[in-house]
Amino acid sequence: MKEMYYLVKVANTKIGCEIMNKIVEKVKKEFADTPDFKIKEIKVSLFKSIYVLFIDTICSSDRINDYILKNLTKYQNSQNLNSNVPGPNTIFIKEYDQIEYYITNGFAIIINDKEIIAIEAKGDLSRSISQSLREPSLLGPEDSFNENYQTNIGLIKRRIKTNTLKTVELSMGRKTKTAVSINYLEDVADLENVKIIKEKLSRIDVDGVIDCGTIINYLESENRTVFPTIKRTERPDLVATALLEGKIIIMMDTTPFAIILPTFLVDFINPVSDNYVKSINVAFIKILRVLCFALSMITPGIFIAIINYNQETIPTSLLINFSTQRSGVPFPSIVELIMLLIICDILRESDLRFPSNFGSAISILGALIIGDAAVNAGLVSPIAIIIAAFTLITSLIFTELEINNALRYYRYLFLFFAAFFGLYGIFLGTMLFLINAISIKSLNAPFFAPIAPFNKEYFLKTLLKKKDIKNTKRSSLLTDKNMTRGKFS
Repeated sequence: MKEMYYLVKVANTKIGCEIMNKIVEKVKKEFADTPDFKIKEIKVSLFKSIYVLFIDTICSSDRINDYILKNLTKYQNSQNLNSNVPGPNTIFIKEYDQIEYYITNGFAIIINDKEIIAIEAKGDLSRSISQSLREPSLLGPEDSFNENYQTNIGLIKRRIKTNTLKTVELSMGRKTKTAVSINYLEDVADLENVKIIKEKLSRIDVDGVIDCGTIINYLESENRTVFPTIKRTERPDLVATALLEGKIIIMMDTTPFAIILPTFLVDFINPVSDNYVKSINVAFIKILRVLCFALSMITPGIFIAIINYNQETIPTSLLINFSTQRSGVPFPSIVELIMLLIICDILRESDLRFPSNFGSAISILGALIIGDAAVNAGLVSPIAIIIAAFTLITSLIFTELEINNALRYYRYLFLFFAAFFGLYGIFLGTMLFLINAISIKSLNAPFFAPIAPFNKEYFLKTLLKKKDIKNTKRSSLLTDKNMTRGKFS
C-alpha cells in the first residue's frame, strides 16, 4: 500500500495525520462486529494522537498496560516511538496487509504520524508443561509438548545446543495462518529431503490448518497403505534423538505433537524409552514386541485354518477338545471369531474415548460379564474367547493408534484368507503383507528398513539394541554426513 511508504516521508504533517486516521478507520471497519478488538487513543499534543490496536482476548492486559500504554503517556513528539516503548519483539510495518496478520497473532499495533510498529503482547493461553499421557516414560524425562509453538521449540533447543539446528518457518492456512516450522541439523540431515518437505508444505493451500493431522494427511497422500509412514510424538527427547540421527522434524502451533520424517515400521514397534535401559536387558523385550506384532495379525487366521482345514497339524486330543467346546455353538467358527474380534475392537475404542475413570469399568464389564454370559448361553466357545483375548492383549503393546488400525486391517485379511484357503491362505496373506510393506516409501526412504534393505547400524539400534559404547555410527539410511556420532575410550 503506497500510503504506508508515503507516511514516513510526510511525518509531522497534516497529510501524515490524515493517512494515519484513514488507516485506523479502515482497520476498525475490517474488525467490525469483533467485540474483543480494542482501539486506545492517547493524546500526545493538542492536535496529535497515538493509536494502539489489539485484540483483548489473545493479548495480555498487563503487558498492554504496563509496557505500552504507560510508556506512551510519556511520549514526546521528538522521540522515536520504538525506543520509547520496550518490547522483546518489535516489528516495523510497511504494508497494510501486515496489520491484520500481527493483530490476529497477539501483537499490539501502535500507529502515529511517524511510524507504525507491532509489539508482541501475547497472553499466556497455553497449558503448562506436563507429563506425556499417550507415550508414558518409564525411566526417561517426563516433560512433553503442549499447544504453544514457542514452548515446544524451546524444549527442543534445551536439549540440542548448537547453531547447526536450523528452523525454516512457514505460515499455513488462508484463515488460520498457522505457524509451521521445519527443523533439522544442517550438518547431519539430508538437505534434499528438507527441500522436498518445504515444497510439499508450500503446495498445501487450504482455509485452515488446525492440527498436525492435516499436514500428515497431505504428506501421506501418495502412499496408499494402511500403515502410518509418518510418526507423531509429544516427547521432546524422542524429537531430539531423531534430529541427532539425521531425521527432519515438523513443528506446528496449536498442537502438542511433532512430526518425524522419515519413519520406518520398526520406529513404531520400539519406543525411545529403550535407549534408557541396558542393551542386554532390552534385547529380549524387542524380540517379544516383534513376535507380538506378528501374532496380533495371524493368530485368529491360524485358529480358523486349523479348525476348518488343517486339523492334522494339532494333536488329536486337542482337536477333540476343541470340537467338544464348539458342539453347542450355532455359528460357524469364522462368524464366531469375527463377532468376538468386533466386540474387542468396540471395547478398545470405548476405552480410548471414555474418560479414564470409566474406561476400566467398561473393560471389566465387557471381559467378565459379557464373555461369561456368551459362553453360558452357548453363543461362543471358550477357546474362541481365548483366541480373541490373546489377539487383543498382543496388540495392546503398541500405543500408536495408526499401527493398531493397520494391525486390525491385516488381522481380518488373514482371517478371510484362512477361511478360504487354510494355512496356505496364511502364506498368501504373509506374502501380500511383505510385498506391501517393502514397496512403501517414507520420504523416499524404504519403510521396511532396516530389514529390507538391510542396514546394520539401524538394525542394531532398533530391532536388536547394540551397546551404547559401541553405538558410534549414524545410519546410512538417514544421512551420508558426519557418520561418527562419538567416541568412547
